[in-house]
Formats: sequence, structure tokens, C-alpha cells
Amino acid sequence: MAKAKKAGKGSAKKAGGAKGSKGGDMLIVASKMKDAIRKSGFNVAGDAIHHLNQRVHDILSGATHRAGTNGRKTVRGHDF
Repeated sequence: MAKAKKAGKGSAKKAGGAKGSKGGDMLIVASKMKDAIRKSGFNVAGDAIHHLNQRVHDILSGATHRAGTNGRKTVRGHDF
């Protein structure tokens, strides 16, 4: 009889943690964001990453909409 493998530490968190709360897939690297904020001498709240992720999704949505209304399938720098 084979033994069932025990779930590793944090495995349940990783399975559900890849999605932002309302922003869809997580696009931000949390450690890089925190490092950048801390270099400025500020602390980072726990919900900051989710709100920043939502803002990035909003920006991308606006850029894709602008490219589409201009008849393009390619998002360019000026679409942002």
C-alpha cells in the first residue's frame, strides 16, 4: 500500500494565491513591489499588492481598448 504524500507547507496558499481578488491573474511580483516601496522608507500594507494589481489590469484594459478602436491588434507604448 502506497503512502499518501503530505501537502507541503503553503501548498494550499499557492493554489489559490495566483489570482488577484478582483483583478484576475496576479501580474505583479510582490517582493519587487515591496522592495521598491521600502527603499523609499515606507511600509507596505497587506492589501497594497491586490490594489496595484487591479490598477495594472485597468491600464491594460484601457490600452487594449484604445488599440482596438484604432483598428490594431497590437498594443503600442502610446496606448498606455
